[in-house]
Amino acid sequence: MSESVPIKHPTWLTTGDFTEADEPLRLFAAWFEEAARAEPRDPTAMSLATVDADGLPNVRMVLMKGFDERGFVFYTNVESAKGRELDEREKGALLFHWKSSNRQVRLRGPVERVTDAEADAYFATRPRPAQIGAWASKQSEPLEGRLALEKAVALYTAKFAIGTIPRPPYWTGYRLVPLIMEFWQDRPHRLHDRVEFRREAPTAPWRKTRLYP
Repeated sequence: MSESVPIKHPTWLTTGDFTEADEPLRLFAAWFEEAARAEPRDPTAMSLATVDADGLPNVRMVLMKGFDERGFVFYTNVESAKGRELDEREKGALLFHWKSSNRQVRLRGPVERVTDAEADAYFATRPRPAQIGAWASKQSEPLEGRLALEKAVALYTAKFAIGTIPRPPYWTGYRLVPLIMEFWQDRPHRLHDRVEFRREAPTAPWRKTRLYP
């Protein structure tokens, strides 16, 4: 995971009162840094919500592979259900839930594909079996049995036995550009702290609102 947001320990971070933060990306970076130390499994895990052609919501877990001032990045097969829905609607929502710290972060906004150069660079860092899996899996398509998947893995393992494995043309990354970010901190008696940041466009300034729990 790469992130380019410096954490300079402003007042709200040193005092522990996140409601004093005036910019959401630095706040996210601080919370993510803490989650990376506290979560027993994977702090990059996040729910991704999309909407299908019938307007029916769809949600699944993905892994964040980077964030910076441009947005939050994850990767997938563009021919999967999530890929088709993202390309058709170009909008999505993300949710981080860090149980160890009793925190949530919600993000909503437009979604765009990363550049080919970005996708190539990330694909090259994946373990070789995961690269082969990207070629072997027709993600979200019906699978007649586990044996068919294992045969496809064997086929591509043989095909790419030597040399660098190229990125499949149907596999790339998406970047969610948040227009809304909400930070939620558990408090006793369900009197939680909630702070929402909104902006009209990716280049517009953020507006902060404290919300009732």
